[in-house]
Amino acid sequence: MTPSSTAEHAAPAIAPALSFQDVSISFGPSPVLHNISFCLNPGETKILLGENASGKTLLLKLAAGLLRPDSGKISLLGQEIENMPEIDLLAIHHRIGFVFQEGALFDSMSVGENVSYPLVEAHVPEAEIDSRVREALRFVELEPAIDKAPDELSGGMRRRVSIARALVARPAVVFYDSPTAGLDPVTSQRILSLILRGRDLQGVTSIVATHRVQDALGLVHYRYVADPPGVGAPDPGRGRPRPPVGLERGAGTIRLSRAGRRDPTQPAQGSRG
Repeated sequence: MTPSSTAEHAAPAIAPALSFQDVSISFGPSPVLHNISFCLNPGETKILLGENASGKTLLLKLAAGLLRPDSGKISLLGQEIENMPEIDLLAIHHRIGFVFQEGALFDSMSVGENVSYPLVEAHVPEAEIDSRVREALRFVELEPAIDKAPDELSGGMRRRVSIARALVARPAVVFYDSPTAGLDPVTSQRILSLILRGRDLQGVTSIVATHRVQDALGLVHYRYVADPPGVGAPDPGRGRPRPPVGLERGAGTIRLSRAGRRDPTQPAQGSRG
């Protein structure tokens, strides 16, 4: 019998959904982000933790191809995007979702029209759009609000509509920019539960930018449990702890200082448990 080499039985390497390699950007004489490097693997949630004005939103915009770095390489969904022409970036943008800080809904459109916008832009057949929109709104528990205007909704409801819009096109990566900013604690827990639900039940790959340590801890240490029905974590009605997330479904944490540099005392990857 011929012995088999280890390489023949090694699992194929999984390409990261997103990677930064020595990425820097400056506005004026001072660097805002300096030599940022990290990887986001499929199915992971990465937490971007930092105080206000530390460059969190800037990093998300670089990751989504909305801004270009001064130096370094950014790979998104297997393609280097730092110098990609705008026309080619459009195809990438159809494969990602972005939840902006304040929801950024169109006031002139109904909830349903807001959620359908990415599908219309991607030329999804009209016959499919309504069912996809209702599915996304059902996920965030807002299907009854489909015909309402954004100004008829609370701040938390508008944020949930923004999440539905980000998820409706079934994106490969979702970027959450301070999704709980300005919300009360109970509503914030509900938003975190939706992020956990997307990660643990649908395998959504995401980066969550936040200045709230409690949000980072909740996303790192909790997971969403589908069975028995109605049990989730963190749950605003129960608040009962759930087992910690394993590394394969865990959340690494990148901590930014105000200068935009990663805090050297903090690991780039979350620890087990």
